[in-house]
Amino acid sequence: MGLKPERGLFILKKYAEGAIEKRSDVENNIHLPTEASFYQSFADYLVQDLEECTKAISLGGNKFGDKWGTPDVFGVYKFSEADAVRPPVEIVSVEIKTDTNQLITAFGQACAYKTFSHKVYLAVPKEADTGRIESLCTRFGIGLILFNKKDSSDPSWEIRTRAVKNEPDYFYVNEYLQRLGEDRRSLF
Repeated sequence: MGLKPERGLFILKKYAEGAIEKRSDVENNIHLPTEASFYQSFADYLVQDLEECTKAISLGGNKFGDKWGTPDVFGVYKFSEADAVRPPVEIVSVEIKTDTNQLITAFGQACAYKTFSHKVYLAVPKEADTGRIESLCTRFGIGLILFNKKDSSDPSWEIRTRAVKNEPDYFYVNEYLQRLGEDRRSLF
């Protein structure tokens, strides 16, 4: 019987001793915080520090009902009623990954969010090899944020690249806003 230390890689048990690295969610027998434990902290960071949103909520899971469609954090930027010129509401979506082996998946999800978002951010651990992912984020207009995955109470969010605003497909904007249900009221 073989062991499967990574996707697509098998090692016979008799050769496996020392070949299997520690799981990404366990380090020195200390369990790391879950990905979901970072969602609200990032929502607050979007509003208070980056000032990219006037309101943001943590979503995660499968709220929108499709694999690539539910961001971990969803926010809106509404201009003040007192402003003379009020552009339309801007939607900001965020994908957070604590597993550095899932960076390509996270990038793909972030790209998918561009169909219904004006701005998209990807948040990955500081210890990740960020050279290539930073280059991809810059090329595709996705903001990149680094954080400390070992402490969800103080992740030390650090911006590497800002998200570039783009026009989403308004068919999908309306479809996904409908899927928000009651959460929609807290944003608008």
